[in-house]
Amino acid sequence: MPNAAVPVHQTELLLSQVLLQLIVMIVAARVLNTLFRRMGQPGAVGEIVAGLLLGPSLLGHVLPGLSASLFTVGAAPAIKILSQIGLILLMFQIGCGFEFGRLGAARLKRLTLATAVVSLAVPFALGLGIGVLSAPRLAPGIDATAYALFCGVALSITAVPILGRILIERGLAQTDLGVVAISAAAINDVVGWLMLAAVSAYAAATLTGGGLALRLAMLVLFMLVLRFVLRPLVDRLVARIPLTDGQLSPDLLATMLCLAFALALCTWALGIFAIFGGFAAGLLFHHHRAVVAAWDAQVGRLVLVLFLPIFFTYTGLHTNLLGLTGSDWGWMLLVLAAAVLGKIVPVFLAARALGEPPRPAMTLAALMNTRALMELIVLDAGRSLGVIPPAMFTMLVVMAVATTLMTGPLLTWLLPRTHRVMVAA
Repeated sequence: MPNAAVPVHQTELLLSQVLLQLIVMIVAARVLNTLFRRMGQPGAVGEIVAGLLLGPSLLGHVLPGLSASLFTVGAAPAIKILSQIGLILLMFQIGCGFEFGRLGAARLKRLTLATAVVSLAVPFALGLGIGVLSAPRLAPGIDATAYALFCGVALSITAVPILGRILIERGLAQTDLGVVAISAAAINDVVGWLMLAAVSAYAAATLTGGGLALRLAMLVLFMLVLRFVLRPLVDRLVARIPLTDGQLSPDLLATMLCLAFALALCTWALGIFAIFGGFAAGLLFHHHRAVVAAWDAQVGRLVLVLFLPIFFTYTGLHTNLLGLTGSDWGWMLLVLAAAVLGKIVPVFLAARALGEPPRPAMTLAALMNTRALMELIVLDAGRSLGVIPPAMFTMLVVMAVATTLMTGPLLTWLLPRTHRVMVAA
């Protein structure tokens, strides 16, 4: 019995450390969320900034002793696991919320496809070029190809969840402009996730040609099982366990959670990160709108209020703005310029080429420049694989925050005239 007291004490100590960190994360996230919303910015951006402030960029620099005692090394694995579980659930929510059939007119379809293509291809090429040029200076000892590919993917992403909130807040969700933006962003993200999966598979292991072919075959098989086996089963499940007063039954909720975690295990086994499994599980439910709404009400808020701040803080603890020195700042400015111009210029030109007036074209370009949370998920994947070094990780985090912060002021300037041009969808 006396010997059992030691592990119990250690468990209680770890629990107290984790609980204290959770309190600090949640409070900081809510305070900054409220502050940023009052400034006309998305609340999630405030939560990202809260995570940065709790890291070495501020707290760790100003009060290193407090930071070390608060964010203890022993509690780091528990926090990391919680952040990854939260990401799986968040990706499940994102998959549930994807919209695929909102386009009607041929003009909007052409504009959406053109926007999606140029907003992916141009930033990816620029990011790839920056990766190739900066690899000797910023990523010595890292596979240069994997590093450059991750840089390309990082610059290509558009954040669907944040973009959706911005469209609703600005009254654009049901306009032609809003439909095109969210649809193009959805295409952008789907292709972006596939690119990330491919790059992750490349970076995760040294594969022979046969091994790579086998992994791709298994991925195709996984997608076929999703479409032709799991989707019909989910449809039957939802029909057999209907909502009660708009609420998910415990059995249906448990099944949704287990399916998300099981598919996360499958994608992990395929070498393309567990979070993709959560996203794939969400896609199985996205056309059951009542179920999705019930999930958002019962589970979604917990994910956003508890798990998301954990992920943001975990990211912030690995981001040190003060660690950038000398030429690093020049590289960061280059990354930021490439990210902004790589989205805004080609989308604007594509929209103008298809006949859109200047201000609606620029508004669409500004919307596609929004990155925020999606960017951080990509960066977390790259950091976990060891192909994004700390300096570039910090630069890309700053880029994610800056590009999202730009969206609000740009829309404030552009929207008054835009509303007189666009026709409600």
